[in-house]
Amino acid sequence: MTVKVTVTGAAGQIGYALLFRVASGQLLGADVPVKLSLLEIPQAVKAAEGTAMELEDCAFPLLRGIEISDDPAKAFDGANIALLVGARPRTKGMERGDLLEANGGIFGPQGKAINDHAADDIRVLVVGNPANTNALIAQSAAPDVPAERFTAMTRLDHNRAISQLAAKLNVPVTEIKKMTIWGNHSATQYPDLFHAEVGGKIAAELVELEWLRDTFIPTVAKRGAAIIEARGASSAASAANAAINHVYDWVNGTPEGDWTSAAIPSDGSYGVPEGLISSFPVVSRNGRWEIVQGLDIDPFSRERIDASVNELVEERDAVRALGLI
Repeated sequence: MTVKVTVTGAAGQIGYALLFRVASGQLLGADVPVKLSLLEIPQAVKAAEGTAMELEDCAFPLLRGIEISDDPAKAFDGANIALLVGARPRTKGMERGDLLEANGGIFGPQGKAINDHAADDIRVLVVGNPANTNALIAQSAAPDVPAERFTAMTRLDHNRAISQLAAKLNVPVTEIKKMTIWGNHSATQYPDLFHAEVGGKIAAELVELEWLRDTFIPTVAKRGAAIIEARGASSAASAANAAINHVYDWVNGTPEGDWTSAAIPSDGSYGVPEGLISSFPVVSRNGRWEIVQGLDIDPFSRERIDASVNELVEERDAVRALGLI
């Protein structure tokens, strides 16, 4: 069966880094045909047409067609996977409330279009920031779609944390298991080394607390800003790679003996208010994310998880006050 994958903001940098990998089979598997639906704002449709021409010129064996539209109803019609990449970036002098309101005008209508037109098995990954709250806005506009189908991406933070720890310990990234990002995809996120394992040993016991607290956590949390400072643009290829990782694991399952990080609707686990879209340690079983249960949370971790979750509560309350959920 051909899977329809809708990508918003398709002409942007992340979209460009993402689409060729989706078409090559890396999103779902090397034997799954895909049809691409590219959604863009009217002024970017021509650029998306150029990207579509390049996709055609690759002659990908799994690519069964490309649609381009500026109409969400058309773009999401029959979609099985939705990658919501396009978002309103924060500009100089913009207050957080302004940013949330601007993105509400994007993710609310997209959520409604998903509700009214997407396939019954639709899975949604929100990449555009503020991703957790944008996912909540889209989910609220899609009451007929199971809430668990709306997720936000913290896999990029997860991958960054693995890479930083591997470099510190001079080990391959494949040695690191059970990394967790808790909370919001923002500077308050908490990358947790107290449950991560390196060669079967607890990661926090292999590094100095000072490095964990003063170098590791801020480096992971502020990596996006560091990349903007270095390259003059935000993370694109690494964000696209993380989106591929997230959806592939969601559809095909996480490896036995390991877990990953994803922002999914809370069921109340670990003191995170029910319904909040927050990052947890998760496994994918039979196409569904499940929160890893039974982890002991030490006081150092508890304080940082709570801080990030409190930020998510503030964002939720702000969009509620704006009438966006």
